[in-house]
Amino acid sequence: MKIEITSKYYTVKKDLKDLIEKKVDKLSKYFGSDAVANVVCKMESSDLCKMEVTIRSRGQYYRSEIVSGDMYANLDEALGKIERQVIKYGDKFETKVKRDTIRARDLLFTDSVPEFKDDRIVKHKTYELEPISVEQALINLDNLGNTFYIFVNKITKNVNVIYKRLDGNYGLIEAIH
Repeated sequence: MKIEITSKYYTVKKDLKDLIEKKVDKLSKYFGSDAVANVVCKMESSDLCKMEVTIRSRGQYYRSEIVSGDMYANLDEALGKIERQVIKYGDKFETKVKRDTIRARDLLFTDSVPEFKDDRIVKHKTYELEPISVEQALINLDNLGNTFYIFVNKITKNVNVIYKRLDGNYGLIEAIH
């Protein structure tokens, strides 16, 4: 597994870098050699550190984001979340995990095997996309009370998604095909 470590407003010391590489590499048992792990360490405020871990393998993404006062604690918690995601979805994709073979003593970063619930689509909706401006899409998003709104951008002619972020601001995704 290739491991990339980056930082923003935070200095990753050698001991933390070594620990990240050692612990993230343990997750290699779940992925092929083509997997790439990206670890981002950020300083959120004077007393809060944020760690983002994203692993790409065979077209699948596994991601976790942890904020606390201790970057070392963030690492363990982030990797635990990743491991639970791998176990939950591992047998649905091409990772090296089968739900029925997981035992608690084989886990690296979690204490118990998570409960499995098969996700399913419970609602299907179809509607026609009309070319509108980003500003009109934002108004429609607020008026409908949804967390996202899909539309065709009047200027670019691409499908866009405008969404409400957890911080209260908005994000825009533009699909280019």
